[in-house]
Amino acid sequence: MERKIGDIKTILEQCDISTLDKVLDEFRTDERKGVIKLVDKYNKILGKLEVEKQRIENMREYEEKYSGLDFIGGIDEVGRGPLAGPVVTCAVVLPKGERILYVNDSKQLSEKRREELYEIIMDRAIAVGIGIESPNTIDDINILQATFKAMRQSINNLSLKPDIMLNDAVTIPGITIPQVPIIKGDTKSITIACASIVAKVTRDRMMVEYDKLYPQYDFAANKGYGSSKHIEAIREYGPCPIHRRSFIKNFL
Repeated sequence: MERKIGDIKTILEQCDISTLDKVLDEFRTDERKGVIKLVDKYNKILGKLEVEKQRIENMREYEEKYSGLDFIGGIDEVGRGPLAGPVVTCAVVLPKGERILYVNDSKQLSEKRREELYEIIMDRAIAVGIGIESPNTIDDINILQATFKAMRQSINNLSLKPDIMLNDAVTIPGITIPQVPIIKGDTKSITIACASIVAKVTRDRMMVEYDKLYPQYDFAANKGYGSSKHIEAIREYGPCPIHRRSFIKNFL
């Protein structure tokens, strides 16, 4: 008995992506216009999935290069540029051969996608370490040195010692683990990209909490960056305890 088009639509909507191609085989010879349209739609979804899988494979270049090592760490920072809040770093070690679709530089992802990927990364990673340095530290030793300090902290907070660190652009002073600085590493290494996402979500959540303490600065929306509303608030109310004094002198 021929299936109704509405039933076919429901089947495809509820189908797991891993079995979609096999399910589509049942309907690819159906000559009804409605079914042809549905099959074409889901073929395009499969095509996009293959493109994404290949992108992820390309992001595993460095992980493959050092695949002879047991534990490959990736590290990134978030929050070097804001006027307020801490700098946050994250170090991640993934299982060998791990592939997480849609991972990318955190800045290229929507907030919803970052939150979804954060949960997946935290579930699948072998180890995750977070480093946080305060606005006071940033003012005392400058943002670059504060970032390095947070990076060392995040590596030390891992539950194991990586055999090598893949870094987003920088070489971190004061660590003995071999390092590979990669320009735009958060778009070239899946491990660095995962670190970027976890660092970003961690810091964003902190800034949402700070917004409850200092609502006049709109931290939940601007995350401490220099939006026009934020700068106006600094001029009107002055700085709050999480402002980086060395960053806001021109606005006072």
